[in-house]
Amino acid sequence: MNKKIAIIGGGNLGTAIAEGLLVSGFVLPGQITITKRNLQTLNSFEEQGVAVTSDNLQAVRSADVVILAVKPFQVQDVLNEIKDELDIQKHLLVSVITGVYIKDIQSIVAKPLPVFRAMPNTAIAIRESITCISHEHAKQEDLNFVHALFDQLGKTITIDEKLMDAATVLGACGTAYAMRYIRANIQGGIEIGFSAATASLIAAQTVKGAAELLLKHNSHPEQEIDKVTTPKGCTIAGLNEMEHQGFSSSLIKGLIASYKKISTDM
Repeated sequence: MNKKIAIIGGGNLGTAIAEGLLVSGFVLPGQITITKRNLQTLNSFEEQGVAVTSDNLQAVRSADVVILAVKPFQVQDVLNEIKDELDIQKHLLVSVITGVYIKDIQSIVAKPLPVFRAMPNTAIAIRESITCISHEHAKQEDLNFVHALFDQLGKTITIDEKLMDAATVLGACGTAYAMRYIRANIQGGIEIGFSAATASLIAAQTVKGAAELLLKHNSHPEQEIDKVTTPKGCTIAGLNEMEHQGFSSSLIKGLIASYKKISTDM
């Protein structure tokens, strides 16, 4: 990969992307530029050979791919600052900013630039994100490149942008929902005799293993459930009690509540 990448915004998400790309070997340090006002927080990257600067224009001029990782309220100012430097023959523009639509970006840039919107989750920090991607004015080779980039940080999927809010709820908010399930599992584990540390390890590894079964077998959850539910067994007794208490229903209602909230506020 010989494209140069500018990450505009060296906060948690921007630096996680940079770190993942470097660790995976997808790019060399000299191929990345990260911008931020407070450059002291980027010292570790500079020591690796990554270019760090507070000059967004300089970063864009030297890049082929521009990743916007700033706060939503900063988007308009940043795009107005760099738009004259964006070249439709050279640049790909990738936004990882929640709630900012491709049409909003294009209205400011005012040129048919290949624009991508990518929605990762916090597991990007350990290269285990699910990143949903939508795009406009992109060639297949551009799409292939952006998928290859985010594939270094987990798994990717292309979706229609109208589903991006739903993807945020399922893939980003979903991390918190999974954590709450794990926390409840830990609490239950303590009540039946385990220490907090042991219960935490068992609960977290069990959820990780369950997810891997679905991903590697490409199976439906019920297929995997059937493998551990024996007649008159303890698993089905527990599952049925959870359902009597509204387990699945409450989770679905929670997802819908989050979706209504994000749809109303953005």
